[in-house]
Amino acid sequence: MHLLIRFIVNAIVLWLVISLVPGFHNNAGQSGFGAYSIGTIVILAIIFGLVNMLIGPILRLLSAPITWLTHGLFQVVINWILLGLAVWIAPNVKGGWLPTLIGAIVLMIVGTLIAMASNPERTSTV
Repeated sequence: MHLLIRFIVNAIVLWLVISLVPGFHNNAGQSGFGAYSIGTIVILAIIFGLVNMLIGPILRLLSAPITWLTHGLFQVVINWILLGLAVWIAPNVKGGWLPTLIGAIVLMIVGTLIAMASNPERTSTV
């Protein structure tokens, strides 16, 4: 159940990111809220989930020293690579390096907020 909720939230956030961040467009060159079908968003969310599940742990393991040295800030670069790969694989979604960077930052912020809301004792300061 937790996985389904996380998938739905990621799909909604991905839809908002590719609809609001300038630079994302479909194959016809359209952008904005009406440019993407629900099927396109679901496919992008599935691809992003698979890329995150299969390639993400390898990248995180290989970049652990850099992530440690930057106090976790290098995670933005990893998320940027994963989102860029998902957008590159997904049909009918196109975006450059700057929109994917902004999208990765937004996804990271939303993921942090969801983690804080779903597990409050993990984020306590006491």
